[in-house]
Amino acid sequence: MSTNFWELLHQRQDELTKSGRMVADYLIHHADEAQYLSISSLARACNVAEATVFRFCRALGFEGYHEMRIALAQANVTASLINQSEPEPGTTTAKLCEHASALFITAINGTQNALSPDAVDQAVDLLRAAKQVFCLGQGGSMLLANDICARFSSLSNKFRTAGDSHLQLLSASLMTEEDVVLFVSYSGATRDMMETLRTAKASGAKIILLTHYEDSPGAALADVVLLCGAQESPLDSGSIPIKVAVLYVAEVLLLRYMLDDPQQTTDAQDRTSEAVAIKLL
Repeated sequence: MSTNFWELLHQRQDELTKSGRMVADYLIHHADEAQYLSISSLARACNVAEATVFRFCRALGFEGYHEMRIALAQANVTASLINQSEPEPGTTTAKLCEHASALFITAINGTQNALSPDAVDQAVDLLRAAKQVFCLGQGGSMLLANDICARFSSLSNKFRTAGDSHLQLLSASLMTEEDVVLFVSYSGATRDMMETLRTAKASGAKIILLTHYEDSPGAALADVVLLCGAQESPLDSGSIPIKVAVLYVAEVLLLRYMLDDPQQTTDAQDRTSEAVAIKLL
C-alpha cells in the first residue's frame, strides 16, 4: 500500500472499535518497539485479543498483521523514529565497520540476556537421549539449521537434516518418541513450520525451537524454547547479525553437549579429525 501508515490511521480512526483504538493508541506511543512485536505480543501489550489486532489491521486496509508491521516499519523509517545513527550515503568505510560491529555486539548481548541456561540444559538432555535429531528450518533458517547440523555431526551421526518443507513433513511423519526436532525460526510463526511441528508432535517426537518469540504458535508446540534476543525489523529480513545470534545459541548448545560427556567428545573428535585429514593439502 502506498499510503503512509500514520495517514491511514488518521483517515480511518473513526471507523475503529473501542478495542481497535486501544491498539492504535499503543502504536502511537510505542512506534519504535511495536514493529518488532509478534501479533501475540502486541495483543498482550494492548490488553486485547489477537483477533482484535487482526481486525484492526483489516480496518486499515491491510491483508494481515505482517503487512501492517511492514507499513509501520516503513513509516517509522520515514519519520526517523528508528535508529538515528543509521549510516547514510557518503559514510566512510571506517564508520560502516564501527556500525556493523555495534550491530553484532547488540545482537549477541541481547541473545545472551534472553537465553535461559535451564532451557539450554533441558535441550541438551533431549539431544543426548534422542535416537535421531533433525535440524530443520525454512529459507535462510534452513541454512542455519544445516550449519548447526554440520557442527554436531562431528560428534555423532544421529544429527541430520531434511530438504524442503515437503521432505521435512515426510520426515516428521515417520518420527518416533525417540526422535527430536531442533527447529530454527526467528518468527516461530510460519505455515510450513507449523505443519512440520504438528506432524512431528503427533508422531511423538520432542521439539526444541530456536526463536525470538516465546509466545509464538511454534513455541506453544515446543518442549523447549531457546530465545534469540536480537531484534529484526520486518524491513531487514535475513539480517546477518540475527544469524550470528542464532549461531551463538547453537554454540552454547554444542559446548554444553560436549562438556557433559568429555570422553565421548574426545573420541569423536579424534576419529573425525583423522578421517578428514586426508582431505587437506
